[in-house]
Amino acid sequence: MRGNMAAPTLLVLAAGMGSRYGGLKQLDPVGPSGETILDYAVFDAVRAGFDRVVFVIRREFEDAFREQIGAKYAGNLAVAYAFQSLDQLPAGLVVPEGREKPWGTGHAVWCARSAVGATPFAVINADDFLGRDAFAQLAGFAAAPDADHAMVGYRLAKTLSEQGTVSRGVCAVGPSGLLQRVVEHTGIATADVGVGRPFTGEEIVSMNCWLFQPTFWTALDGRWSEFAATRLTEPKAEFYLPAAVSAEIEAGRATVRVRPTSASWFGVTYREDKPRVEAMLARLVQSGEYPQRLF
Repeated sequence: MRGNMAAPTLLVLAAGMGSRYGGLKQLDPVGPSGETILDYAVFDAVRAGFDRVVFVIRREFEDAFREQIGAKYAGNLAVAYAFQSLDQLPAGLVVPEGREKPWGTGHAVWCARSAVGATPFAVINADDFLGRDAFAQLAGFAAAPDADHAMVGYRLAKTLSEQGTVSRGVCAVGPSGLLQRVVEHTGIATADVGVGRPFTGEEIVSMNCWLFQPTFWTALDGRWSEFAATRLTEPKAEFYLPAAVSAEIEAGRATVRVRPTSASWFGVTYREDKPRVEAMLARLVQSGEYPQRLF
């Protein structure tokens, strides 16, 4: 495959309100100078070579997000927005009565197809600290792809919360380093990880940190249309991005390179996670990994 030297776009999924956290955690300061977790992701993306960011948000907090988040990045990279809403459906379909919950991460990415356009693009969650290496891995793949798409893989043990259970996409990776499938596991607690327990902690998991080539839009559109045609009336059904990728792999229509990282993921899944995140970021600043003020 030929490398695509165009700088990739960073697509940030920020439409969730953080129901378990109890508020709009994307805007919550956790850094020593009032930075959000998202600020660190954008900072790492910029120094890895990304020159554009698209935020997927909801219309109801557009003004707050633009003023408190988007405006600070304007001098560092191009900023654009896409909006996720329940009524963004394939032609001829309508929102089922009583549906209130968003359609999931796959739908959020699909809603950004026009805003992103025909460039390679990374996908991350707004409330995840992924580490500098993750963005270096994504940018490296974009410059010299050796598969259709890529995913940064984390060790399960480095992605847990001490405050409660988490859901993780556990990955099967082939001997050639290509992703075979992602299986979603819910309710994983720290007590489930270790010798003689359901998980060893060495499993590779997906934290929704991907690099897609523009060809993925056609595949995602087909998967979303199929989901909408068959599962739209299920009250809690969600169209997950890892499930869409897995389906394309198993159908033989896509290859995904797994780029492992030794970095620790952390985030504010629960409000009680915040003090730990603040302490970890303070240590990273003190070590010189990040400046005292990012933007």
